[in-house]
Amino acid sequence: MEQIYIVMLVSLALLASIDLMVGVANDAVNFLNSGIGSKAVSFKTLMIVASLGITLGSLFSSGMMEIAKSGIFTPSMFTFNDVMIIFLAVMITDVLLLDIFNSLGLPTSTTVSIVFSLLGGAVCLGSFKLLTDPNVTGSILQFINQKKATQIVTSILLSVVLSFTIGGFVQYISRIIFTFQYEKKVKYFGAIFGGIGITAIAFFILFKGLKSSSFMTKDLKELMNHNQMLIIAINFVFWTILSQVLITLKVNIFRVIIIIGTFALALAFAGNDLVNFIGVPIAGLEAYQLYVDNGFNPNMLMGELASSELKANFWLLLLGGIIMVYTIWTSKKAKDVIATGVDLSRQSEGAEKFDANNLSRSIVRFGVYLGQGLNVVLPKKLQIKIDQRFEKVAVLNKEEEPAFDMVRASVNLMVASILIAIGTSWQLPLSTTYVTFMVAMGTSFADRAWDRESAVFRVAGVFNVIGGWFVTAFAAFLTAGFITIVLHYGKVFAFFALMIIVAILLYKSSRKHKNKVIEEDEEALFNKVDIGTIQEIVKESSSQISKVIKKTNALYSDVIDNLGLQDLNKLKANKKKYKKLEKDVDELKNNVYYFIKSLDETSLEASRFYVLILGYLQDMVQSIGYITNNSFSHVNNNHKNLKFNQIRDLKSIDSQLKDLFNRLEISFSTDDFSKLDSIILEKNSLIDSISVLIEKQIERIRTTENSPKNSKLYFGLLLETNDLIKATMNLLELFKEFNEHASTKK
Repeated sequence: MEQIYIVMLVSLALLASIDLMVGVANDAVNFLNSGIGSKAVSFKTLMIVASLGITLGSLFSSGMMEIAKSGIFTPSMFTFNDVMIIFLAVMITDVLLLDIFNSLGLPTSTTVSIVFSLLGGAVCLGSFKLLTDPNVTGSILQFINQKKATQIVTSILLSVVLSFTIGGFVQYISRIIFTFQYEKKVKYFGAIFGGIGITAIAFFILFKGLKSSSFMTKDLKELMNHNQMLIIAINFVFWTILSQVLITLKVNIFRVIIIIGTFALALAFAGNDLVNFIGVPIAGLEAYQLYVDNGFNPNMLMGELASSELKANFWLLLLGGIIMVYTIWTSKKAKDVIATGVDLSRQSEGAEKFDANNLSRSIVRFGVYLGQGLNVVLPKKLQIKIDQRFEKVAVLNKEEEPAFDMVRASVNLMVASILIAIGTSWQLPLSTTYVTFMVAMGTSFADRAWDRESAVFRVAGVFNVIGGWFVTAFAAFLTAGFITIVLHYGKVFAFFALMIIVAILLYKSSRKHKNKVIEEDEEALFNKVDIGTIQEIVKESSSQISKVIKKTNALYSDVIDNLGLQDLNKLKANKKKYKKLEKDVDELKNNVYYFIKSLDETSLEASRFYVLILGYLQDMVQSIGYITNNSFSHVNNNHKNLKFNQIRDLKSIDSQLKDLFNRLEISFSTDDFSKLDSIILEKNSLIDSISVLIEKQIERIRTTENSPKNSKLYFGLLLETNDLIKATMNLLELFKEFNEHASTKK
């Protein structure tokens, strides 16, 4: 029996390493968003600063196992075997749950995940004991500390309200003072802003980042707590003077604040949250040592675990810091989570990750009415002056434009640091993840980044993320509880089965995310808008046409094949591919504005050409969409199969289209347009083939056809194929004409 517990300890250590990776991939959003979004420094420089913060935070940490010793559950009510089962269930749950959130690109709280996992495991096992063991009496509350769960929920609500409101207010005032042309105002107000900002961050480092450091003795903590105002005053004077000196030396004070703020948040993260990831395995090791000391009795109660001081040694903390640094440099999932925060707070328009919903529409509509009401109350002159402070500087090159400027990035870090430091000082249950995210959302709202074009999508995104925080708690609770019961009943067999399942799920998640990254890279090329010359327009248009034709060709053939086979699952997969193709073309249309703005005034004809090309591509996609959706609906509704002759005729059209699209794909992918004339001449032949099939179906209806649904589907497929051919030929004629015109201008 001892061997299985040793294997469980090794598994806990392995899961802790994985948990560190998935945890920091999600938490990196807290300290990297502002630097990445503002492009204040190069990505490499920012990562070096964050790495230093994480490393120092790891080394300065006292290693106190906050989660394990905070009384999430009552160890004296559980045996050693029970505790090991709970710990293993918690680590499995935490790894899988955080990996899911990373794959979705959603930030969440790693502390919430592990706390509610512990609660879930303890509640389920405690309930089982109450139901099955006559010696155990009382209520489930004796097994857990419900106060911690209440604090977590309070943390979410406090973070949402306070962080969003205060972040928005400070950003609004800051923008009124500095405007978007902050370079002109920094010499007047930069020193005071720098003094406030760096003082806030220094206060955060002292009262949050280093609060659990080994050199922070009890006497030193008491001294700092009794002299907070004096410490703040001295810091403010010093940093204000230094900021003025730096501004005089032409140093960008906002960039300095962003660098220091990034370092501070990374330091606090490593110093306080690192032990959360390894706390449970360390507690498991401590429990095993108690088990050995008490004669290898798996049924001993673990009351001593609550009174023992769980502390990770220096080398474990250093190893944890190294793993975290490695992860932020290499994790692609971390970049997805960061991208969510940056996209929701970016100043410019662009593709939105989240779809609008009724709640977001209602909130935005209320906001619009409220704004209209304020416009009636506020004097016109004041409105004009305020609007002038929010006038943005036009940037034509979207690729070089930061998501937001350094003023907002500085406010994000400054306000988040103040709130977290005050929360820590006053013992308020504020979460670092919740505060940093909601501050960023509040500042973007105040900065008018959420305008009428994007507000419904941004609000929907914020509610998706907030909803994810509550989902984290419920999912962690239920999953850990379920795994605990499975391990309790299944014992060794369940343990090995669960470890295999975890390995398979993580592998599949990694593969799926890798494919997703490849698709996104292709989309980035597909949606390129930085085009200047007519020749570049021709080349870029041909590239986009080639991609759409390739996908349309493959999709049409697949749908006809799967319709003939009545394969519902494959038709459902075809629908997903169509949605992806539709999204790609919609994204091109969304970028038309930036495309036209990037051209010079003499390129009116080129702009018209590009708009018309997109129109024909959309027509093609709509036709293939009808064919895909109606084929799926027909099979999904269990209507009669198409007859053999109908499928054979559709396959004959598919064969002709496949030949046509293959030649077109080669022409556009190789920029060889010499055969376009001969291809265009095939238009009438293809349309005549469809007309013949329509006449054949009419004849069938008059003689043998007895299914109205089949006839409706068959006619629909032929007519949409006819429209697909016409849209393709119209596109070719337009492209041929413009290409010849462009060639004469070389």
